[in-house]
Amino acid sequence: MKQRLFWGPLAVTLLAASAGLAQERPNIALILSDDQGWYGLSVQMHPDLPNSKSDFFHTPRLEELASQGMRFTDAYSPSPACSPTRLSIQNGRNPATNRMTKAEPIATAFNNFPLLPPNHVYPIAIDREYTTVGEVLQAAGYRTAHYGKWHLGANEPPEAHGYDESDGPTANELAWEWDDPDNPLDIIGMPAKALDFIRRANEAGQPAFVQLSALGLHGAEHASAEAVARAQARPRGEMHASVRSAAVTEDLDTSVGIFMDGLDELGLSDNTYVIYMGDNGHVRQQNAMPSNHPDSPAPLMGDKGNLSEGGIRVPFIIRGPGIEANSWSSVPIVGFDFFPTFAEWARVDPADLPAGLEGGSFAAVLENGGVGEIQRPREGLVFHFPHYQSGTPQSAIRVGDYKLIKYYEGNKTTLFDLANDIGERNNLAMQMPEKAAELEATLDEYLASVNADLPAVNQDYDPTQPTGFPGRRRRGADPNVIVPYDTTYDPESFYFGE
Repeated sequence: MKQRLFWGPLAVTLLAASAGLAQERPNIALILSDDQGWYGLSVQMHPDLPNSKSDFFHTPRLEELASQGMRFTDAYSPSPACSPTRLSIQNGRNPATNRMTKAEPIATAFNNFPLLPPNHVYPIAIDREYTTVGEVLQAAGYRTAHYGKWHLGANEPPEAHGYDESDGPTANELAWEWDDPDNPLDIIGMPAKALDFIRRANEAGQPAFVQLSALGLHGAEHASAEAVARAQARPRGEMHASVRSAAVTEDLDTSVGIFMDGLDELGLSDNTYVIYMGDNGHVRQQNAMPSNHPDSPAPLMGDKGNLSEGGIRVPFIIRGPGIEANSWSSVPIVGFDFFPTFAEWARVDPADLPAGLEGGSFAAVLENGGVGEIQRPREGLVFHFPHYQSGTPQSAIRVGDYKLIKYYEGNKTTLFDLANDIGERNNLAMQMPEKAAELEATLDEYLASVNADLPAVNQDYDPTQPTGFPGRRRRGADPNVIVPYDTTYDPESFYFGE
């Protein structure tokens, strides 16, 4: 039986206390994009880096959102893959703690890698001893809904984890198999459902929390004809040149605009936090110059499936009560900070929060013009991805401006000063061995403390034989046909596939 920490007498107390707060507490809307890189919008994500926005994609409504709120330059997804991030947002814990560190089937000895990635928890388990942010907000008197991509298991719908309404236990197939040209990738339907839900909740005297998990970037073939035509008419960029990707990005932007306009019409914009964030780093565009190429115009190294900045640094824009318009923050922030932040907005007593939360509230940073520190149980941010995807198994830690990446294959480490080297070009590990050793020790101590799964030596590895990736079903494909990853293994690279 799942341990529902907020049911029983505590829930009754919270609900009773919440009745008089319904109109005082804000609505919360989290819009989570899919596979959208830090520089995948026409919104500049760093005030000093012109290339921190796309040179081809067009997102005017997100530009508007940014002008009305705050941009976080140093925002991170908890994982470089989507499902671990989505669970981390739900329960406020690091993917290493959750032991859900991958979305796809793991590599096995059959794939002939030097290391064997660990098994990982998938899907979200109903009998795990954790409480979701949906359950906490429900118990505090919020109405809660999740629309779009859930991707946490076909048998574990959002309603089993603290949501009053949802689109069900959806996954990538929802985008891949979408077939509605009048509502491409639910860009019209999703904000309409969310707005109706918020309206009903507020009419009933309750604040609302909605998560809109966009389908768009996983279904570019379903982009609207109008957006495709507009993209085709624009000059291609050096960082981005895919017409379909540009079109589906613009459709997602349109959806955000529909939601913003709807809040205005309901008269709820002033009392609603609207948050826009990516679930992991970008997927490299076909025919684009690799980000590790010396002449690459991209600001970040790496992409989805590795722990270089390109795999985990994501766009993050927020507007809402008390947030200064067109403001910036360089405070490092991560997806599992949402849980304590939303709880603070909901007036939940910190003493009543479940044990084991690893994030910290960023509410005070928003109120202080983007300045301050986020108080988390541990110093620094740890990322754990012990799998092969667009890189070898690796973990990383950022403390202050220094970031260390540990590569388990070959037992290599790299150290970067992100304040002066956001592109991770200058490895300082040999120049600063004491700092590297300090960060590696802190990283190892954390992973051991949460009993994190680590890769193991593959006793059957044969270096004379080819190495390959596990296959997966591609969108629109026969479910019985497995399509292999088109990736070349290069053990001498920090990551590969480009």
